[in-house]
Amino acid sequence: MAASKPVEPQSGTGLPRWQLALLVGTPIVLGVGAVYLWNRSRTKEKRGKGNGERKTPEGSASPVQGQDGAARANREQEDMSPLDRAQAAKNKGNKYFKAGKYDNAIQCYTEAIALCPIEQKADLSTFYQNRAAAYEQQMKWTEVVQDCSQAVELNPRYVKALFRRAKALEKLDNKKECLEDVTAVCILEAFQNQQSMLLADKVLKQLGKEKAKDKYKNREPMMPSPQFIKSYFSSFTDDIISQPLQKGEKKDEDKDKEGEASEVTESSGYLKAKQYMEEENYDKIISECTKEIETGGRYTAEALLLRATFYLLIGNATAAQPDLDRVINMHDANVKLRANALIKRGSMYMQQQQPMLSTQDFNMAAEIDTRNPDVYHHRGQLKILLDQVDEAVGDFDECILLRPDSALAQAQKCFALYRQAYTGNNPSQVQTAMDGFEDVIRRFPKCAEGYALYAQALTDQQQFGKADEMYDKCIELEPDNATTYVHKGLLQLQWKQDLDLGLDLISKAIEIDNKCDFAYETMGTIEVQRGNLDKAIEMFNKAINLAKSEMEMAHLYSLCDAAYAQTEVARKYGLKPPTL
Repeated sequence: MAASKPVEPQSGTGLPRWQLALLVGTPIVLGVGAVYLWNRSRTKEKRGKGNGERKTPEGSASPVQGQDGAARANREQEDMSPLDRAQAAKNKGNKYFKAGKYDNAIQCYTEAIALCPIEQKADLSTFYQNRAAAYEQQMKWTEVVQDCSQAVELNPRYVKALFRRAKALEKLDNKKECLEDVTAVCILEAFQNQQSMLLADKVLKQLGKEKAKDKYKNREPMMPSPQFIKSYFSSFTDDIISQPLQKGEKKDEDKDKEGEASEVTESSGYLKAKQYMEEENYDKIISECTKEIETGGRYTAEALLLRATFYLLIGNATAAQPDLDRVINMHDANVKLRANALIKRGSMYMQQQQPMLSTQDFNMAAEIDTRNPDVYHHRGQLKILLDQVDEAVGDFDECILLRPDSALAQAQKCFALYRQAYTGNNPSQVQTAMDGFEDVIRRFPKCAEGYALYAQALTDQQQFGKADEMYDKCIELEPDNATTYVHKGLLQLQWKQDLDLGLDLISKAIEIDNKCDFAYETMGTIEVQRGNLDKAIEMFNKAINLAKSEMEMAHLYSLCDAAYAQTEVARKYGLKPPTL
């Protein structure tokens, strides 16, 4: 699929999240929450109390244990200590709470707060937290926040109060402070409670989407690196606009030299754009295509498609879509142009999380150009994203049938089969897929993608040495591919726990391509895990500025917000998650 990181076309956004978790050795904690915690061994989820709701107040609804109940009930109030009287009021409030009489419960908790000596901080914080629980039942969110804040001030690591305040802050649409509270809860509970992690993940995603929506529409378009662009076009084999200029298409001045000026009598913006492509002078392509379109030149359809493609590459899907729509609706245009436009619009829809529209476009492309291998290749990648692996394999097979020399399709078919076997815990099928990778790299020794995907599978199987060799093969074939250095760096962390070497390789990736957002994102994640939160935020912000889709930007904002929340939690409560 024509995605934002064509170096990793199976995911559309670089290394798949599930694969990244396996590669780094970090358990994914409900999506973006993974940035919180580094763990070299997989932890088993704890059920039971970890999933329980925190609805009830604290303390017994019966008289305090350890004293005779009847005697205590008959004791004159003036004979009781202030703390005992406060506890009695709290216990009475708990009875009202369980009976659903929240106004009465609030009255009793208020009495307990008034009676409790100020030096009894633990008891006083409990009374405030219990009153907050009653207010919560009445959906009085401001009062919940106020009482939980009193409880936390008295007991800064009071998990129940922090979590209750987080939920109330979410109701009040105060996502920033909600995230800080739920982050503190996750750290205090060692990431073992699914309820708090779900809230953290939910708020992070909401914050990410809100910030990305505003940032993305105002972002400055940025041309990716030449390596990225070449990798993108290499994923198409039946694409007219990415083919080199033919003899009859040379620019006028070039044809004069060849004695061919008679073949073309007017200058063509599209042909100039194609020449700029060959020269890797990518910044001039959109303007030249625009000239062709505005003059109604003979290559208008091609110019629309090429301009749309570069709009997509710079992350301007809004500008790309009208051009793609026009090409798709040009029924007299070359069918391969229309099919290519459908592939690219379908990929764009998938990035926008509109899988139904994406599927429709790919299916239409297959209907109008039944023997186009690109359609099946890219639709196969869509099917992988939709977890329709059997259908993906069918599409890859069709692509291979039409173009037997398609090494990329062969490698991605192996990866689809491997992923299916690995997630299905089927050892025999895993081995079959691994054997398939061996066959692919033997038959297509110049296909860097084959080595890269095999390396990911080998890493899953903890065959680290061989995985490292595969990444070295990738680097030998594509020394300017920054993504491979990132993967190799991550491998060093899992294999040898060699942080310095891992960071050196990721730094090398940035040196090769300072527009590699995947490298900045990975560096940021590692810095979070090292406890270098300010450095992590810096890296995430760099990745945000390079994001090529709103969805990708939202994910990066989520990571950045998670890191920032941890800095606030560390400052306020002295809490930090485990680090490398």
